Amino acid sequence: MAVAARKGRVTVSPLAGSPVSIATTARPGFLGGWLSRIPLPKWALIAVAVAVAVLLLLFLICIVRCCCGKKKPKKKERVSLHAVSGSSTACLVQPEMEDLERGAAQAGRGKLQYSLEYNFRAQELKVGVKQAAKLKAMDSGGTSDPYVIVYLTSDMKKKYETKVYRKTLNPIFNESFTFQVPQAEVPESTLVMQIYDFNRFAKHDIIGEVRLPLASVSLQHVIEQWSDLVAASKVEEERLGEICFSLRYVPSTGKLTVLILEAKKLKRMDSHGLSDPFVKVHLILNRKKWKKKTTSVKKNTLSPYFNEVFVFEVPFNQIQNVDVVISIWDHDKVTKNEPIGKLFLGCRATGNQLRHWSDMLSNPRRPLAQWHSLQPPDVVDKALGLKSHLKLSLPPR
Repeated sequence: MAVAARKGRVTVSPLAGSPVSIATTARPGFLGGWLSRIPLPKWALIAVAVAVAVLLLLFLICIVRCCCGKKKPKKKERVSLHAVSGSSTACLVQPEMEDLERGAAQAGRGKLQYSLEYNFRAQELKVGVKQAAKLKAMDSGGTSDPYVIVYLTSDMKKKYETKVYRKTLNPIFNESFTFQVPQAEVPESTLVMQIYDFNRFAKHDIIGEVRLPLASVSLQHVIEQWSDLVAASKVEEERLGEICFSLRYVPSTGKLTVLILEAKKLKRMDSHGLSDPFVKVHLILNRKKWKKKTTSVKKNTLSPYFNEVFVFEVPFNQIQNVDVVISIWDHDKVTKNEPIGKLFLGCRATGNQLRHWSDMLSNPRRPLAQWHSLQPPDVVDKALGLKSHLKLSLPPR
């Protein structure tokens, strides 16, 4: 007897007394049906499943590591930025390119042996250029043609040169040169010895230099020593000197008083190491020359004392448009007078000059004196931007 049901099929044996066998078959599930369709044995399916699980695990590990690795540097970077402000942060991470280039430029230039002897009675400095060693090769053949230029920064017009030695990196010079240096100026001078590579058809290349501030050595006895060559300074700072003067302005009368007091450490202009200085005071109105006055000439000195006063009439409504130009010249009877240095004061000035001018306007009727460093004449002329000469008649008072 067979009975059919919705959920399955039940079979009953017709024989009495025999055991009844009941078999129930359910509709197969989705996963089982899908797996039964794959023509692979069960062990192969298990192996594939394990491989996929391992790959997924490795993928998750990689993602976690990448995320953690990005977060940690950000934390450290934040801390360093809070701890150090400004441009110093870059120095903690990476050195400046200029420092790297400078370090590379200093390496392998060679060294120079020299001697110094100062005669206190004659006030002479004797410089001996002995020899050089392990110089940098400047020629294509792996050698150089070196020679030495020697001078003092206090008198750059007077320079000495050694002979040229061909195709060598270890030249022996054994030459000496004498400079006239007053004892009072020795501490303010720097000895410069530059080694060049001679080139007949092109500009001579500098191999390196030695700069020795005389204030850093004891000249009580003869000095002989070696010094490493370094890269030459790009800009030579020439000291032109300093001048002291006072300014005074009275708005009610329109009188501007300029008192030239003294100067010191002036540049040597004559062959004997001195100068014949005098001072010119120019008034510039609206970038045009207006008035000029001149001091007397002081002979054979680098530290002249003038104490000469000049009074200019400048209306109060023009004082903001006026520049005062003060220049020191070297007098020469035979040739043309040469400028040593100059500076200008006014509302267009900068630095100490502008401060001095502002103090004068802020303190009427009070003379204010101050020291100023001289500047190259061409630099001051360019800053002034002068036009053609101006003749101006003052309005009636």
